Amino acid sequence: LVAQIRNQDPLAPSDPSEFVNQLSQLSQTEALQNLAQMNSASASMLQSLQVLAMGAQVGAEVSVATDRVRLDGKTVKGSIMLDGASAATTLVLTGADQQKHSITLPPHGAGALPFTIDPAALGLPDGDYAMTAMGADGRALPIEINSRLDSVRMSANGGVLLQVANIGEVDPAAITGFNGK
Repeated sequence: LVAQIRNQDPLAPSDPSEFVNQLSQLSQTEALQNLAQMNSASASMLQSLQVLAMGAQVGAEVSVATDRVRLDGKTVKGSIMLDGASAATTLVLTGADQQKHSITLPPHGAGALPFTIDPAALGLPDGDYAMTAMGADGRALPIEINSRLDSVRMSANGGVLLQVANIGEVDPAAITGFNGK
């Protein structure tokens, strides 16, 4: 397009409407490039603001939607999100050895069903565990762990990663609540 415009005599264009169309296309291409640069700059600024805002929360307790937990001898608190009443809810922890440990929770109405994992009382060794929660009807239920936000950092690809105690690195989208310091 640029070569065509450069090689065309503006005082005697071969087709005036084509010349105007070419100039218009060139102008639109330049505008789109400028818009892309502005979007990139805005995204960078937004990401920096997100890191600053999350950084201010380091040390606070957060709720994280997760299907894993890291036990280190201390109790871990969380909740299972029920969309309706459940007569029996079971939290299942599966260790690296594939051994399953079940915790039966009492009947509860819709909402957050709190639980506590006490590794000493359950005889659970330190380590990483996969978690699943099942309602009385056999449906899988979402699990949230309440733990401390330890750090915020940028990943190699430019995203934000949060280090949360008892879980590890999580994406900011996994945070479901900030519970205070």
